[in-house]
Amino acid sequence: MSTHRYPLPGIGRRAFVGGGAALGGAVLLGACSGEAEGGDALVDPAHARVEAAETARAGTGREVEVTLTAAPTELDLAGTTVSTWAYDGHGPGRELRVSAGDTLVAELVNRLPDPTSVHWHGLALRNDMDGVPHLTQDEVAPGDRFTYRFVAADPGTHWFHPHVGTQLDRGLYVPFVVEDPDEPLSYDHEWVVVLDDWLDGVESTPDEVLAELLQGMGGHAGHGGDGADEGPQRMGAALMGATSDLLGGDAGDVYYPAYLVNGRPPGDPAAFEAIPGARVRVRFVNAGGDTAFRVAVGGHTMTVTHTDGYPVEHTEADALLLGMGERFDVLLTLEDGAFPLVALAEGKGEAAFAVVRTGSGSAPRPDERPDELTGRVVVATDLTADQSARLADADPDVEHAIRLTGGMADFDWGLNGHAFDHEDPTARAFRVSEGQRVRLTLTNDTDMWHPMHLHGHHFQLGPPVAHHHPQTSPSAQSRFHGPRKDTVNLLPGQTLTCDFDADNPGLWMTHCHNVYHGEAGMMGVVGYTG
Repeated sequence: MSTHRYPLPGIGRRAFVGGGAALGGAVLLGACSGEAEGGDALVDPAHARVEAAETARAGTGREVEVTLTAAPTELDLAGTTVSTWAYDGHGPGRELRVSAGDTLVAELVNRLPDPTSVHWHGLALRNDMDGVPHLTQDEVAPGDRFTYRFVAADPGTHWFHPHVGTQLDRGLYVPFVVEDPDEPLSYDHEWVVVLDDWLDGVESTPDEVLAELLQGMGGHAGHGGDGADEGPQRMGAALMGATSDLLGGDAGDVYYPAYLVNGRPPGDPAAFEAIPGARVRVRFVNAGGDTAFRVAVGGHTMTVTHTDGYPVEHTEADALLLGMGERFDVLLTLEDGAFPLVALAEGKGEAAFAVVRTGSGSAPRPDERPDELTGRVVVATDLTADQSARLADADPDVEHAIRLTGGMADFDWGLNGHAFDHEDPTARAFRVSEGQRVRLTLTNDTDMWHPMHLHGHHFQLGPPVAHHHPQTSPSAQSRFHGPRKDTVNLLPGQTLTCDFDADNPGLWMTHCHNVYHGEAGMMGVVGYTG
């Protein structure tokens, strides 16, 4: 069993600032360009400052040990057997829970035919455990093992998945709940609801879909393509005519034959049971590859309490819109009867479905669409951070303007006009220094929406910015207390500001969480300087 940080032979072009000796002989990673675009060298994942940041995290001293075996398996989707990849034969994998401050010791066993890794989505953890091959570790080769060991300091609803190719769009994903020992909410039950779009093993694989998309859509690309007036139309692996006002137009690229709640399709729905009057905390996770979900529970109003693990001022909602990678926690007080839990595949004409039952009565039909879906639909930018989650008011010390670029015609997604360079991943790093208040100003210059994710940090959303005025004054930002997030949906033409404190040194990915956009090049690195 290996627990050290792997070297990355044959990839790097320049060296980082060192620190390996202070970590008991850990080998310096040489994967990236430490002197990209001038300035100080970048801090590598084996630097002593990474270890120091981990030591500073408040820990309980308890260790939680798990083994994750990634392997080919078969899953039953309402009578259809599909061949896929999953952890320990389950899709999604078995829910993992720890208490805030516990040390997770997770051994990944790779029985897949391809290399893999585990990224811990939503955790501000030590950089060398972030699970990004060629940046924070080597890929874990077939037949090999790797042990992830870190303090899980951040309470909330998180999840984990590979960060290799399109593996996320198979069955390799698991909800990860870090419980708050001082939980302020009161409720009787807790349900974790994982939403997913599914294609693997039905007609194709995610790798085959990506290969087709990379050929581009040419004249068929754009806001819904030629079949927009007829609703979504399939063209090979691509989906044309999928549109949504909530997403600013084009809703997605990929045709999916199934949509799942906790791994189950509408023909064999998941069921959640309690008694009438029970108060339930529901933790929603969008683990999809290319689909936003609009989710509602028929006959009920939800109270939003958290997004991406952080508390918000309680907000009433009939429905929620979740982009890929986002999480929302809500409270429900259950009525008497049987009710549909419906997650519309936004703009795609289909839905995931489950049943909430508290009493007798016939089960709702899978094709039911409760009125709540067209009521008050809450998105993350509607929310205000709870006082306990707000950053201290401060002007940014450094600001990076990041434009989302590219399009479906050539499937040439990127940041600032450049596709991510896997051979030299920090060549265009967005450089920050420890202790700075950092502002990322994200502008979507494309005709599609993108769920943008930042590893290792939780930013605070600033006020929406008009597309033709991309700068927000520091005073306006300091008066606005948007939610703390690690993933945010950016609509076409929209600019959002994201502030965070640079308190977790290392090399951190920022990327579109549409797995096909990210793999095509819409990725970058936030790198700490030495």
